[in-house]
Order: sequence, then C-alpha cells, then structure tokens
Amino acid sequence: MVRLAVRGRAASAVAAALALSAGLAGCQSAGPQRHPDTRARPASAASRPRGTGPAAGQPLDTAYFSRGACVAFPPLAGNRHLTVFLDAGHGGLDPGAVGRTESGRQVEESALTLRVVLDTMAILRRAGLRVVVSRTGPGSVIRLGPGDVSGRLLTPDGVVDDVGARDVCANIAHASVLVGVYFNAGLPGNAGCITGYDAARPFAAANRRLARLLQSAVLAAMNRQGWQIPDAGVHNDTGLGSAVTAADAAYGHLLLLGPAKRGYFSTPSQMPGALIEPLFLTDPFEASIAASARGQHVIAVGLARGIEEYLARLAVARADPA
Repeated sequence: MVRLAVRGRAASAVAAALALSAGLAGCQSAGPQRHPDTRARPASAASRPRGTGPAAGQPLDTAYFSRGACVAFPPLAGNRHLTVFLDAGHGGLDPGAVGRTESGRQVEESALTLRVVLDTMAILRRAGLRVVVSRTGPGSVIRLGPGDVSGRLLTPDGVVDDVGARDVCANIAHASVLVGVYFNAGLPGNAGCITGYDAARPFAAANRRLARLLQSAVLAAMNRQGWQIPDAGVHNDTGLGSAVTAADAAYGHLLLLGPAKRGYFSTPSQMPGALIEPLFLTDPFEASIAASARGQHVIAVGLARGIEEYLARLAVARADPA
C-alpha cells in the first residue's frame, strides 16, 4: 500500500490505522461477481525461482544498503545491455498493508511484493536483461540508523530514508526504468488494479506511457485467468494515497516516483518509473490471488510484458528520434 510518500507504518497509531483503512483514491469499485472456482491456492516456498539470493547477484553498496538489499543480477541469456530496477514495496519493520485470504490466513504486503518481484526478475533475466532489485529478503533497504527507528516501528524520517534508498539504488544501477510493486488496502468493497506515475518530472510522458503499459499488461494477464479484476485506471500520483505527516501532505507525490524537495527529499529517481498495485489485500478474493504462487506468477508475467513493451518502444524512439 502506498501513501503520498509511499509510507508503510510510521511511528504513530494513526499511521497503523491508515495502513488498514486508507486505499488509493478512485478505487471504490467492488467489481463484478467473481467465480469461486478461480480462487488461488496458497504459495509454496518450493515454487520460488532459484538463484535469487544475494549470493547469486552483486550487492551494489554494502555500506549504505542492508544485507540482501540493492542487488544486481546479470542476464541469463544474451545481454541487451539494459537494466531494469524493481522495487518490492515495504520490508523490515514496515510490513505494509495487512489482509486475509478467503481461508482466513493473514498476509502481509511486504512478503507478497517480494515474491512477485523475484518472479518478475527471473523472467526478465531470461530475456537478456540485467535486473536490480531493491531487496532480496524480508529486511529494510537502507541500513537503518538510530533516528530511523522508534521501538519496533520506523520513524517518519526512517520511512523517508528507506523509500528514498530505493531511488538511490536505481540511480547507482543506471537503470533504464523503475517499477514499484505494491499491493493496496481499503474499506470493504474496494478492489481492483491501479497504477500511478508522476507528472512533475522532466520525463513525465515516459512515466505515463510506462504506467499505461503496466496497467494494461498486468490487468490482462490476471483477467485471462477469469478473475475479473476491476480496472481502477492509471493516475497521476498527486491524486493517490494519503499523508501521515504534514510534510508528506506538503510534498504531494509518491516518494518513489516524485521530484526532489528541499528539506524533505533530495535523492529522486533519474529514470522513468511507475508504481503498480495489482490487487487489494483487504479484499479476501484478491488477497487469495496475491498470496498464491499462481497469482504471483501471473502478475509477474504481466509486469514483464509491460516492461518489455516499454523497452521496445524506447528502442524504436531512440532509433528514430524524429
């Protein structure tokens, strides 16, 4: 789940409540009736792709990032000399949204985004792409300092530091594209797939194009399974999320995608990006899909297809700038 600063749980009871009650603006449709025979099964650890631990890749800065974070993985077949950055939303002390499947099993966003990102990485590596991921395990991205933690929660500064570290990773990786993978949360009846982009960047048109391709590809991949996931659309990030602090509200963007702001955020991404939330974890049907190996793979296939379509159009534009 994202907020204006892509914040998970900050150090306040208000923030914890928001994690369960505030969804992205515009996602109020419960969608059509879905069929019980399409329910996804729980994920199996054996279904995860092999060779995705930090030992299989190259950590880019072990002093700045935590263990298993900001790791680069080379292509497995050929080399197209392009890098994709994938952010598995939340992690460490920030579990993100919490929901329950139709069987009543509790699921946390941070675990599910990681599985989807690792599946997507495996597909893209086989397609000849270098892939850098924000994290390969359950921990935070940045090495947290004393001011980042209060008890067992991240402070507001800690959240900004950890999310901002994902942009730092994408930048030092020299990625061509950034994709954030998150899940949504909201009131009963909220369901559907939504993708956000930032329109305040010099590459705003590329952001919007990437967001549209991701939304279309992921939604199509899921609905080919008969899941009938509602289309909540592609939105400018200024209309998404909710703020935890006054500084978040004044910033007015998703931190993962947005511009720098003096005194608040100084390390924005330097490449086109988009953030997708394919499903609501607070909808039991959609949570069951998100928690299943099958559902995670279907989303990963859609993500890879959308990224490939974006890179293909980028190649054409570079070959024919007129």
